[in-house]
Amino acid sequence: MDSQKQVQPYYNERGQLSGVWISAQKWLQHQTDLENILLEQERKPASPAEPMHEWMNFLSYWDFNYPVEKKVVCQSCGCASDDWTQDSPKKFYLRNASLGGLVAFVCLGCQSRVTKKHFKDHILYECSDLNCKVR
Repeated sequence: MDSQKQVQPYYNERGQLSGVWISAQKWLQHQTDLENILLEQERKPASPAEPMHEWMNFLSYWDFNYPVEKKVVCQSCGCASDDWTQDSPKKFYLRNASLGGLVAFVCLGCQSRVTKKHFKDHILYECSDLNCKVR
């Protein structure tokens, strides 16, 4: 091995890391692994956008005897949100919302399907994995 470092960080004029130089020897030695790591995001198919228009439509026709509740709980892994629309990073992904009162999510923690069934006087929560029901 020569006296030059095999991996060298490069900093900009403000002292912030702006890049990394890797020797050709190191690159060739680990090229497949490095490409898999560095290019992983580019290969992932983009997730379809949440159907927020369905959620907004659901809200515009709201006529239940209780206020809108944005809480979502996954009984499978315990993931919970008081307001799924404000989470960062997201904990739940909206799959659909119907005027009939069904709002379905995917838990991003364990991939369970979480549904909220809105009835005139209550909400029934269900999750696909455990066949659990919570009021």
